[in-house]
Amino acid sequence: MESALKPFRVLAYIVGTMLLILCAAIVLRYGFDIPEPSKIVSPIHGFLYMLYLIAVLNLGMKARWTWGYMLGVMLAGTVPLLSFVIERKVTARVQETIAA
Repeated sequence: MESALKPFRVLAYIVGTMLLILCAAIVLRYGFDIPEPSKIVSPIHGFLYMLYLIAVLNLGMKARWTWGYMLGVMLAGTVPLLSFVIERKVTARVQETIAA
């Protein structure tokens, strides 16, 4: 389970950061009519989000989470700043499970 936790943590931070960058790019696109940054950032974020989903699935299967909990963790990557909060909660939960 520990082997699946590290990729999840790294991807949670990367996806959270990329989502914030994507939000800024969207503001530039629709607020200031500068579409180039969002054209670059959108596919990168999409690819990294897919890797995040795989990392959540891998960790969730090893930790024997319910499908509902896994889905909630997966959706955390779609809300700005939430992936950072959920990463902390998931890490604490997994470390508790490992200690028990």
